[in-house]
Amino acid sequence: MNSFSDLSAQQLRRAAAIKEKIQSLENELNRIFGPRAKAVPQSAVKLKRKMSAAARKKISAAAKARWAKIKARK
Repeated sequence: MNSFSDLSAQQLRRAAAIKEKIQSLENELNRIFGPRAKAVPQSAVKLKRKMSAAARKKISAAAKARWAKIKARK
């Protein structure tokens, strides 16, 4: 994608005009349907998963074992 410094004045004016058209159309849709909440795809919503104490303990033990193995090599 081009950066703004790479665009000519004519391209910047055209981009600004397109942006204004988009904003105008969004405003028109909002007048028809009312303001809408930001649409976030379900796949983008991250669920916070809780880990059990036992799972945390296993992960911690495995990490400590890996570090002990690495330190033992030195």
